[in-house]
Amino acid sequence: MKIENHNGVQSILGKVSYQDFSMSVYQYLVDGMLIDTSAYSLLDELIPFYNEHDIDFVSLTHNHEDHTGTAAWLQQEKQLPIYIHPQSIEACAQEATYPEYRQVLWGVRPPFETRPYGNTIESRQYTWDIIHTPGHEENHVCLLNKQTGALFSGDLFITPKTKIIMKDESITEIMSSIRKVLSYDFEEMYCSHSGYHPDGKSMFTKKLNYLEELSGNVLHHYAKGMTIEEIDQELFPKVPMLTYYSDHEWDSKHMIRSIVEDSGRS
Repeated sequence: MKIENHNGVQSILGKVSYQDFSMSVYQYLVDGMLIDTSAYSLLDELIPFYNEHDIDFVSLTHNHEDHTGTAAWLQQEKQLPIYIHPQSIEACAQEATYPEYRQVLWGVRPPFETRPYGNTIESRQYTWDIIHTPGHEENHVCLLNKQTGALFSGDLFITPKTKIIMKDESITEIMSSIRKVLSYDFEEMYCSHSGYHPDGKSMFTKKLNYLEELSGNVLHHYAKGMTIEEIDQELFPKVPMLTYYSDHEWDSKHMIRSIVEDSGRS
């Protein structure tokens, strides 16, 4: 575990691995608010941090297990209130079900109780805007501090040049959510998998431009009669390790299919 401080925000980096494959996940503590709770497989590493710091409540960007893994412990041991998008409350209260490879990496997330977000949430000194940003997950939110210009982006950003997505993600919705975020005034961004970006707005602009260009290329090839598989091989010839490791739950092909289906041309 690695802890850094950026402008009053504590960044907590955890890493999980299996054989020769590894992934990073971040959570953030700012003004008494803990944003996301990392993975259950990292609980033993995180308990000392939780015991040494004063946390008032938890805000979750979405209900995936690498963001909610230690929420149950924080609720049971620290009696912390936990907030999430209203449509995710039921899922959090149930036993989590997801593929075995994710259980190996992230652990099995225990159920926990949550409270619904309103349009904003209050920490000790600040008011945070809750911005609904579907695409990666339908109830995903970002948190924005308008006073400091800090955006906590969950999994909306991750990388400026997306190569693979999960099978239930939507590139069209991701682009729409990025446009929504870009309409706000912010600079620095705190991402759940790539960490702190002082030039967050610029990075989101790069990602949007990339996805718009990709969408145009995909639809151009599809209009010429190429199949989704052929377009995928043309645009993404190199298959990432995660695609094999996840048994294609993560795949560049999902990007192609999403773009075609959302265009109404499938």
